[in-house]
Amino acid sequence: MQSEKLSISLSPSLVRFVENYKVTKGCKSRSQVIEKALELLQETYLEEAYREASKEVDPDWEVTTADGLSDETW
Repeated sequence: MQSEKLSISLSPSLVRFVENYKVTKGCKSRSQVIEKALELLQETYLEEAYREASKEVDPDWEVTTADGLSDETW
């Protein structure tokens, strides 16, 4: 995986949390902890986006587009 180096500033309490998490969870680096946190944030964001998108689905569309075949074997 290609990585790009970033510089971030965190409060002392967040730095302590990152360091504690790294040690207790066996992460190799602080970067790995931040990466995991961002992946969780991204996952949460995508779940929210999918929930919003699913609200836009018209349930009548499925009935309209269904061909009446419940067990298709091709």
